[in-house]
Amino acid sequence: MSSALADPPAAAPPPVHRAPSARPEIVHTLGPARDGTAAPVVEKPLSILERLYNQGWLRKLMILAVLAGIWEVYGRYLDNDLLFPTFSATVEAFFRGIMDGTLPARAWSSLQVLLMGYAAGVALASVLTGLAIATRVGTDVLETLTAMFNPLPAIALLPLALIWFGLGNGSLIFVLVHSVTWAIALNTHSGFLSVSRTLTMVGRNYGLSGPRLIGKILIPAAFPAILTGLKVGWAFAWRTLIAAELVFGVSSGSGGLGWFIFENKNMLDIPNVFAGLLTVILIGLVVENLIFQTIEARTIRRWGMQA
Repeated sequence: MSSALADPPAAAPPPVHRAPSARPEIVHTLGPARDGTAAPVVEKPLSILERLYNQGWLRKLMILAVLAGIWEVYGRYLDNDLLFPTFSATVEAFFRGIMDGTLPARAWSSLQVLLMGYAAGVALASVLTGLAIATRVGTDVLETLTAMFNPLPAIALLPLALIWFGLGNGSLIFVLVHSVTWAIALNTHSGFLSVSRTLTMVGRNYGLSGPRLIGKILIPAAFPAILTGLKVGWAFAWRTLIAAELVFGVSSGSGGLGWFIFENKNMLDIPNVFAGLLTVILIGLVVENLIFQTIEARTIRRWGMQA
């Protein structure tokens, strides 16, 4: 019998490094192919439209432009400013209120009360959450109070607040504290509970305990949940304040945006009513996209806790 030696397997060809293309807009690099050899990978730079689409602020601006267009078309279709003014009529009323100083004064009056109530609510939520983390009794207190008061609408407490604190900023601040505290406390406490035991034990091994452990370990690790609570608390406070001003109006002789909306509704000046609503929306957009997004970029994203 004759035997034939099998031919040795052919060696894989060495990777070929191609010369750079003469076209500068195309970049050639080497990447693995299916047969194990090196293969060129072509990376083409993004077009202008693709680069613009990757900008989040521009996409949001396009969404707002589409909504404004729908608003304008629907308003012109109804052709009834008493029912639904057009976007252009609302913008005209908005700039008229800006130029005569009415809207800035009303917005600042609302924001002053809002910031005081929001700060007090954050402080109270911090105390309750700190006690809940430090002791079991504090946890029981927080769980009991949130179960009692979180489902209770803040605006329902306003009549009692008017009896206790009178017609002034004290009543508004009281209901704002109620609307802010429980959302922030619940999110913060949930964030603290989600921190891994390993991370907490590492902090204790370094001699951290009490406020130092909370400040250096728990707060950074739970900050995504804390920031979510701050956002939710801000939204609750904003809605509660506008509703309180709409119902009870003037506070200490001057009204905010809610009272501005209520006054113009009584005078059937609906474009001004929509201008007040537009002011509320714009303030919300500025707070969300400038303040909270900046905090998020410098903390959560910088720490690698969010993509």
